[in-house]
Amino acid sequence: MSTVLIVDDSHASLKLLSEILENNGYKTSTADHARKAFDSLETFLPDIILLDLMMPDISGYQVLQTIIANDRTSDIPVIIISARTERMDIQKAFDLGAVDYITKPIVIKEVLEKVEGALVE
Repeated sequence: MSTVLIVDDSHASLKLLSEILENNGYKTSTADHARKAFDSLETFLPDIILLDLMMPDISGYQVLQTIIANDRTSDIPVIIISARTERMDIQKAFDLGAVDYITKPIVIKEVLEKVEGALVE
């Protein structure tokens, strides 16, 4: 069973994504801010991370950079989930090391396909 760390400041998004993934055989852990995500990564390494870009404490870009720069976590695939749809935002996420990008509002099938795709790569 693959483990997914979901990082999003929206409790509704955390709940929805957790339910979708758990109903499809994944184990989930959630963090509602960047510092909690970093604390989680100190205690366990998920198989994949779903990361929101717009958070109040530290931007998702900064979180992504920190994950990629850390030898312990750099191999964990990170998929960005964001309401930002501008080409520049999407390209920046890929340039910083994201393996995929999902725009909000989320489509269940897309989330499942992208998570599965990132796990088999």
